[in-house]
Amino acid sequence: MSISPVTIAVVQFDPRVGLEHRDRNLTEALAAAATAADDGATLIVLPELSSSGYSFADRAEAYAHAESVDGPFVEAWCEFAASRAVHVVVGFAELEGMRLFDTAALIGPDGLIGVYRKTHLWNQEKLWFSPGDVGFPVFETRIGRIGMLICWDIWFPEVPRILAQQGADIICSSNNWVWTPPPLFDSAGRCMANYLTMTAAHSNNVFIAAANRTGTDRDAKFLGCSMIAGTNGWPLGDIAGHDDDTIISASVDLVSARSAPIWNDLNDLLRDRRTDLYDPMLGYTRGARFPR
Repeated sequence: MSISPVTIAVVQFDPRVGLEHRDRNLTEALAAAATAADDGATLIVLPELSSSGYSFADRAEAYAHAESVDGPFVEAWCEFAASRAVHVVVGFAELEGMRLFDTAALIGPDGLIGVYRKTHLWNQEKLWFSPGDVGFPVFETRIGRIGMLICWDIWFPEVPRILAQQGADIICSSNNWVWTPPPLFDSAGRCMANYLTMTAAHSNNVFIAAANRTGTDRDAKFLGCSMIAGTNGWPLGDIAGHDDDTIISASVDLVSARSAPIWNDLNDLLRDRRTDLYDPMLGYTRGARFPR
């Protein structure tokens, strides 16, 4: 019997920087999410900075693209989630006072559930955004426990481990994975971020839904390769192409992640951790821990 049947969809598209593209970015993202919902998705994950594009020219432009959590961008997604009875994770540039954050919002049928602010900033992001100050929250929802990370965070294994230790059933990973010096892809067409995502899912026995973007945004080119990893680390379905605007989906029993760490009669990932030698939460104390 499935305890919490969920159809996950990750949306891969190409939001562009520039105020003239703001309406287009939202319209295309909502249209893709509507397609996913029409196909049965109940949890939809979109890329980092879906509202604004990525390659800001300066701080003034970054500010011009940002808005508060009660602004029109989040409001539009709240209306969408309510009308479709779905949960959505979507990235945007958040303005709080005079601070900017690279933020992912978790929105459900009843409105905004919470936000995650990117902890590990990549390259020129450090010139626009403040490092995240909310820790690594895990949110209780009607479909399961949801944690979030953003892009460069996946290179830090502490992040998915802390989210899993707090009881996350799924980690929603909103990304702008950029081209870096080659080799970019292996013979299977996968990028390094795919393997990091798969490894994090496997070593923490948690679902990870990773939505990346496509296209070129001013001087930045993006990798695509969006994916959904199962609790065993292997992709659920296809990994998206490098240039395709597409939707990847998979149907799962989301709370099955809670028993996934039990591998056999003698090995249980959580019990086998040598917490007599190291802190079970890696020094992290902000969040509550749910038993799996």
